[in-house]
Amino acid sequence: MTGVPASRDDLLLRARRLAGRTLGAVADDLAIDLAADTVRTKGKFGALLERVLGATGTGAARDFPEIEVELKTVPIGSRGPLESTYVCHLPLADADRAAWPTSWARAKLACVLWIPIWAEDADWRRRKIGRPLLWAPTPEQDAVLAHDFDEIVGAIGAGHVEGLTARTGRWLQLRPKAAHGGVRTTIRGADGEVVSTVPKGLYLRARFTGAILRDPGACPE
Repeated sequence: MTGVPASRDDLLLRARRLAGRTLGAVADDLAIDLAADTVRTKGKFGALLERVLGATGTGAARDFPEIEVELKTVPIGSRGPLESTYVCHLPLADADRAAWPTSWARAKLACVLWIPIWAEDADWRRRKIGRPLLWAPTPEQDAVLAHDFDEIVGAIGAGHVEGLTARTGRWLQLRPKAAHGGVRTTIRGADGEVVSTVPKGLYLRARFTGAILRDPGACPE
């Protein structure tokens, strides 16, 4: 499995061939040495699968720009996903002009290759890769995501970014996204004052990703 996937079907076939294999075996195939510290290596498992599947996207681009597909790995346990899934950075200064149809968040979620990773084993080398899902939002799902997005950017545009919490939004939520709490950005508050806040990113709730992994058309409450 080398080179850029020729099509979405080709990418899905490659991903299916990984199902049931361990991360350790895949890393060994590529002669990659990943540290066993799961805190320090958070994100590296996704990078490992990007490499073996032929991803070429960097920076502000989809992981597979040639076929317009984003890759998302999901750590799961016996009860489903263990955490929310990062979608993209949300520029706070431009939030009042953001619209869901033309947003980077919608572009990122237009077609996603989901790959579950069974993450309950303490030894990352023994963690198995699950069955992949190539997913695109249904019109009903897109409508809910659009409502969540509008609620979030509307509050930011009105100067209420500090009033937003991870509870805002049915499936899409806004959370801090920075290397540490000392990283700051500025935005205008409700009265035009300059507010200093932590950079933010959009995330999908675990209950949503868990539901679509079971049923791609699911609309969980």
